[in-house]
Amino acid sequence: MGNISAIILGTGSSLPERIVTNFDLEKMMDTTDEWITTRTGIRERHVASESEFMSLFATDASKKAIEMAAIDPEQIDMIICATVTPDMPIPSTACTIQVNLKAKKAAAFDLAAGCSGFIYALAVANQFILTGCYENILVIGAELLTKYLDWTDRATSVIFADGAGAVIVSRGERPRGILATSLHTDGSMLDFIQIPAGGTIHPASERTVEQRMHYIKMKGNETFKIAVRSLEDVAKEVIEKAGFKPGDIDLFIPHQANKRIIDAVASRLSLDSKKVYINIERIGNTSAASIPIALDEAVRNHLVKEGDNLLFAAFGAGLTWAAAIVKW
Repeated sequence: MGNISAIILGTGSSLPERIVTNFDLEKMMDTTDEWITTRTGIRERHVASESEFMSLFATDASKKAIEMAAIDPEQIDMIICATVTPDMPIPSTACTIQVNLKAKKAAAFDLAAGCSGFIYALAVANQFILTGCYENILVIGAELLTKYLDWTDRATSVIFADGAGAVIVSRGERPRGILATSLHTDGSMLDFIQIPAGGTIHPASERTVEQRMHYIKMKGNETFKIAVRSLEDVAKEVIEKAGFKPGDIDLFIPHQANKRIIDAVASRLSLDSKKVYINIERIGNTSAASIPIALDEAVRNHLVKEGDNLLFAAFGAGLTWAAAIVKW
């Protein structure tokens, strides 16, 4: 592999215009602004309209990343869209995005790893760059989770939100680029976060609709406990893989699942709060989209400078958890 490295050349993000606050939710269900804020750190979230679909936001975020990277769409060799909320089951939404961008050369596919999806996709892109197969890969994290929310279930409906983030990963030279990745799965806990119906176990039917099986179901308390420990472990693992210590991290951009989880992990890594990027208060939990949205905000607000060591870490359905170290 020599001196080849996979570097992030451009970032982009896109959010629905409509904002739903905790006070709006108070009118819809048995909850309060204080209850939501105390337990999650979320005050508002972006929610797509009935006429909006995932590829709209994924395409918009991708265009912004392409513009920042200053490349032509025809230079993109591959599109990986991390999502669990595609436009439709077949074909992959990455195909729609390819057409929208006029990225005619690009191989395109979706990747499903829950909230860890963006880091999983980044790890896949990294391998294609390091092996010399491709030069420019578009990696997207995009979700419209509110399409799968049961608005009578406050355990899920106060947390999840919509949005998309994208990055252009290109061939470059060390020391910049993706320095290390770590991916983990424990399928024995697959029922902790799931949408039971819509697949081949429970195909869509009158019964599955009546039993509200097409909505996100989550075991919140159990997930919380495992998330903190798993994120701490995978963060330490990837930091060690990169040959670093926690003190070498300049900015930690975690999956925006829950502020209490983020604070606990940062504390266990002995990271100063100034080194942790948090936007969950405004954005909510956008699953695979949360890290690329947060990264794009940090980059455009000049909070990331060349040579900075960035830590990404996520935990999600599967259960999956993952981390990456990127030198900017």
